[in-house]
Amino acid sequence: IVPTQVNYVGKGGPMFAPGEETSGSYGVVARYLRTTWLWDKVRVVGGAYGAMNVYNPSSGMFKYVSYRDPNLEQTLDTYDGTGEFLRETAKEMSQTTLANAIIGMIGDMDSPMSPDQKGFTSMDRYLTGMTDEIRQQRREQVLGTTAKDFEAFADRLDSVAKDGTIAVIGSKAALEEANKKLGLDLTQLL
Repeated sequence: IVPTQVNYVGKGGPMFAPGEETSGSYGVVARYLRTTWLWDKVRVVGGAYGAMNVYNPSSGMFKYVSYRDPNLEQTLDTYDGTGEFLRETAKEMSQTTLANAIIGMIGDMDSPMSPDQKGFTSMDRYLTGMTDEIRQQRREQVLGTTAKDFEAFADRLDSVAKDGTIAVIGSKAALEEANKKLGLDLTQLL
């Protein structure tokens, strides 16, 4: 609880067990969610200043976050409805939409880096064992993404909807109202 009129709504959890193999195609799906579903539902319709997600293929974790969000429960409902959105999207996905999603992900993978970004990325790859061979395999998985990968990601994402951890920074009124339904542990921060 903080003295504010807006919320910062997060939810996340594991999609994969430690050591379980992930696919580069899931990065395409996560990016697609960030630029379509979350943007439209949380930012445009819901009025939040920002909405994003983070998918980490190394840890198997997936997280949603909204920024300066006037909503709380509506945003959590949007997060939990993501799996169904992806299933519907997979049924109706055109080749153009899929190609644009893949191109966007490749653009993220190949974006220019400053010298400090190059240094950090090199260190990160060294520490995590991300070899050039693994990176090439991920790139091939990205390029081979299909609508079925969107469905498979949706099935995995259902675990976050069901068992994910919720973290909210928001006003006392908003949190107390949401707490009636959600049963959150509330802590006064300021």
